[in-house]
Amino acid sequence: MSNTAQQEVTTPVKAKNGDFVWHELRTTDTKAAQDFYTYIIGWQAKGSGDPGGVPYTLFSVGGLDTAGLMQLTPQMIDGGMKPSWVSFVGVDDVDAYANRLEQAGGKLHCAPQDIPGIGRFASVEDPQGAVFLLFKGSLDYAPPRPPIGSPGIVGWNELSANDGESAWPFYSNLFGWVQDSTMDMGPAGTYRIFNNGGAPVGAMMTRDPSKSPMPFWLAYFNVEDIDSATSRINEKNGQVFMGPHQVPGDLWIVLANDPQGVLFAIVGPRKQ
Repeated sequence: MSNTAQQEVTTPVKAKNGDFVWHELRTTDTKAAQDFYTYIIGWQAKGSGDPGGVPYTLFSVGGLDTAGLMQLTPQMIDGGMKPSWVSFVGVDDVDAYANRLEQAGGKLHCAPQDIPGIGRFASVEDPQGAVFLLFKGSLDYAPPRPPIGSPGIVGWNELSANDGESAWPFYSNLFGWVQDSTMDMGPAGTYRIFNNGGAPVGAMMTRDPSKSPMPFWLAYFNVEDIDSATSRINEKNGQVFMGPHQVPGDLWIVLANDPQGVLFAIVGPRKQ
């Protein structure tokens, strides 16, 4: 490992407003989901107790936590929560950002609240209905993460909006995201790539209503080899419905459902 990568792994840094700081799978069968994702992505899994009142599992790469896994209870499902991957956006004041989000036309699913010893969060949706969470950790810095580009971490964050053009000012005004570049996708419209003051971290576009019934954020997990990972998805009874499809940077993507029907995506090189 290079000195730069080593420093990136071991040195805590101050979290920045607008960074994607966590991704969490909410599912109806945590054991099956753990078996599936550890095999597909290569994560290690460990329990972390029940900081929010529900047993919680951490997925890690090289001993560094990168995502979480939570069982949906009947009460949560009755309350409208569905199996899905959800994205956490870091902020320095959850209450203030929740207020700004509401003023900009977004909605709160739950008021800001604390998870003792973990942090403060609010479950929210943008004006078009895409769900995400605002989060501020209990620490004054972001815990160490694997280096950017490492297999097992999220390599891309993508919003499929009802209308990508009007979604952009909501997020750029709220978090200060900066447009990095755009791609013309023909009938699918503009693919808007953005950053948070550094390298590109994601993009947003207008969704195809024939393929997705509602707007959503999608996380792409890095894998070492797209073909091997795709084969593992099929072996574990996941459903691949797009890809491998080549994207800029000599990378390939796959969109799939896990055995519980949750949408996820992977991105990586083709080594054959």
